[in-house]
Amino acid sequence: MTKWNEVMMDNYGTPGIELVRGEGIFLFDSFGRKYLDFLGGIATSLLGHAHPEIVSAVTKQISTLSHVSNLYAHPTVLQLAEKLTQMTGGGRVFFCNSGAEANEAAIKISRLTGKSRIIATDGAFHGRTMGALSLTGQPNKRAPFEQLLPGITHVPFGDLIAMKEALALGDVAMVIVEAIQGEAGVILPPPGYLLALRELTTRYGALLACDEVQGGMGRTGKWFSYQHEGVVPDIVTVAKGLGGGLPLCAIIAVTPAAQLFTPGSHGSTFGGNPTSCAAAIATISVIESAQLLESNYRLGSVLKDGLSTVDGIHAVRGIGLWIGLDLEDAPAVTKELQTLGVLVNAAGSQTIRIAPPFIVTESQISEFISLLGQAIRKVAS
Repeated sequence: MTKWNEVMMDNYGTPGIELVRGEGIFLFDSFGRKYLDFLGGIATSLLGHAHPEIVSAVTKQISTLSHVSNLYAHPTVLQLAEKLTQMTGGGRVFFCNSGAEANEAAIKISRLTGKSRIIATDGAFHGRTMGALSLTGQPNKRAPFEQLLPGITHVPFGDLIAMKEALALGDVAMVIVEAIQGEAGVILPPPGYLLALRELTTRYGALLACDEVQGGMGRTGKWFSYQHEGVVPDIVTVAKGLGGGLPLCAIIAVTPAAQLFTPGSHGSTFGGNPTSCAAAIATISVIESAQLLESNYRLGSVLKDGLSTVDGIHAVRGIGLWIGLDLEDAPAVTKELQTLGVLVNAAGSQTIRIAPPFIVTESQISEFISLLGQAIRKVAS
């Protein structure tokens, strides 16, 4: 930690532990202590750590060709792009490296419609680059970096009246929403919200973009969380779990928006890196072959049912293996869980976010619930 403070910028603060190895759902620190990982690299390590299928795919690819840039085609990249369009029902793909970059690309596509305004929602988190931060509906994150992009309106998440009023002002290029808000604490919209957004954006001639950076890639029991309402958006942004632990993101334009990028209008040196794409293909293959979409939905119900019995938890919400729970002093409970050998994330002063790898078992869920109850009691005492 002394070395960290000497050479690293202070934007993360000083970490409490140093992780050096992973195996399945477990992580190990530099002292050899084992941790039950219920954070999954912030919804990223979908198959846990050192999964043999990912290790094999990455080893094979990196020993053959690790990088080609965006000037050339590569069969692994094309295979992944084809798979993503099958998941969304068509369209075209642009690869880059992080969720923020995918949302930046969505902004640029929206500008190519000839309109300039964008509507986002309060509480949303779309990234930390200047454009993605402009979309993010959390004033405390935006304030230190203003002035940000002009022409962006934020309306309350789930409020269709406010959305319609904002659209009626005209010149709206895009409405962007998280189908389920992750950073805000796994907040679900009212039933029918996304379907209504699809109808409104179509009526007013605006693109509908669904940010699936956290909720995508099967975490909720479907490949993308917007699919629970049967919506077809114009744009889908996906990252985090897409690369199975390697840096990778994609923007999938499903409708005629797919035609808006033309040669030279956008690019990414590392976007579509063959090694990351090989990891993504392996991850998707395992999820499909092991029927983990169905498993995730079922295990999510087991997890929510168990959490609802724990004293000190005020609310539990989510779908599949993406759960938010409200309680007193989330940072203190998170820290106490770490001492007990469990990793989670405090998404706010009273909210913990849970996103375990898809390989979690019912016995591990039971162990987690028991340790969480122990941590809550310790903090309250």
